Amino acid sequence: MPNLLEFARNPVAYVARRWTPTQRIVERATLTALVMSVVIVVTGGVVRLTGSGLGCETWPKCSGDSLIATPEMGLHGAIEFGNRLLTYVLCAAVGWAILAVRSAEPRRRSLSQLAWAQFWLVVANALMGGATVLMELNPYTVAAHFLLATALLTIAAVTWLRSREGDEGPRPLAGPRIRQLAAALTAVAVVLIVVGTVVTGTGPHAGDSSDVPRMELMSWEAAARVHALSAWAVVGLTVLLWLALRAVDAPRGPLARARELLLVLLAQGVIGYVQYFTELPEVLVGLHLFGSCLVWIFVLRVLLALRERGLPPVADPVADSAPEAVRDQPAPAAPAGSGAAAGR
Repeated sequence: MPNLLEFARNPVAYVARRWTPTQRIVERATLTALVMSVVIVVTGGVVRLTGSGLGCETWPKCSGDSLIATPEMGLHGAIEFGNRLLTYVLCAAVGWAILAVRSAEPRRRSLSQLAWAQFWLVVANALMGGATVLMELNPYTVAAHFLLATALLTIAAVTWLRSREGDEGPRPLAGPRIRQLAAALTAVAVVLIVVGTVVTGTGPHAGDSSDVPRMELMSWEAAARVHALSAWAVVGLTVLLWLALRAVDAPRGPLARARELLLVLLAQGVIGYVQYFTELPEVLVGLHLFGSCLVWIFVLRVLLALRERGLPPVADPVADSAPEAVRDQPAPAAPAGSGAAAGR
């Protein structure tokens, strides 16, 4: 019979004492959390692009007298409430990642901290999403909501990447100049994401059919041009990084990650320019949002590929197969005259 009191007091530790996942399960769990982080960003974009941002008129309820969407709210209410329900799926994915990382042997405390950070970012995103509804889609709260979602995406990606490597001290695979170039690429990518929220906040897709205020920092055309310049800067830095890695005959991993990022950037650029010249059709804007998630994930892959930390730690199979009572006993002393004694 399970100890319900023990489970209620600390369910994660309770499961960890009774389940030891394989390395493959840990990687799949962290990858699932990453995939769901992308899904929640894209479906949030669908809410905005379909004008369903106020499909549920309040928060945490969907309306003043109903916790869920009702038929009277129509399609917009169903879309907005469906996105809220996906938050629970995201919580389940993050919970699985937390359990898998915590239960793995040997225990990796830094990886557990990353997994738990995802949970708190999900909570922060839910609260910011509620504030966005209560403030009737204020563009600044919408931007903050997206940036928090990007923070969740960042931690989820780093957790997945760290689950596939060890905990040894990082050993650089490239010289300091190349690492500085990768850091500059990452910084400009952050600027690209932030400017993207300004494009959204000044653009025509306000998230609702009503008259929602837009950002007054600059015109949408000016924001789009700054966004395009930032994107070209990211592309240029990626090309420079790829060429530099080839010039120094870098290991295959970093070179492959830079090449993959360049391909993702080119595809994202094509979508961006097509949507710009076709007056922002919703489908292309949604694809561009999905592409922005991929760009950021691949930037992080490039950054982390420039160092190595060994293979993931695995439990000692001999020690794990021995009975617990035997493992806890001290080793017997060597008899007099044995090789161990003589060596002293």
